Amino acid sequence: MREGTSAMDEFGRAAIWGACWGFAWGIVGSIAILYSIYLAAYRKAIKDSLKQVQPLRYTRVVEMIKAQKAEKLEAKKAKSAAPHPPQ
Repeated sequence: MREGTSAMDEFGRAAIWGACWGFAWGIVGSIAILYSIYLAAYRKAIKDSLKQVQPLRYTRVVEMIKAQKAEKLEAKKAKSAAPHPPQ
């Protein structure tokens, strides 16, 4: 212990450092768990996409994505075809 400090000062610093490291450890652990869940779902999606007979949910999602892309393309075409005001 240093001159002019009490035992409580040393404990306080250790407690703060411990809380910081514990918080960081918890955050990193949570991120690792979320990443492993994401990766498992991604692998499952890849396996489903490679099947000969596609699951109903997969085909619905693919159709929905295609419809969204078509809507965006139509909106882009409409925007580019609209007359531009002179500047």
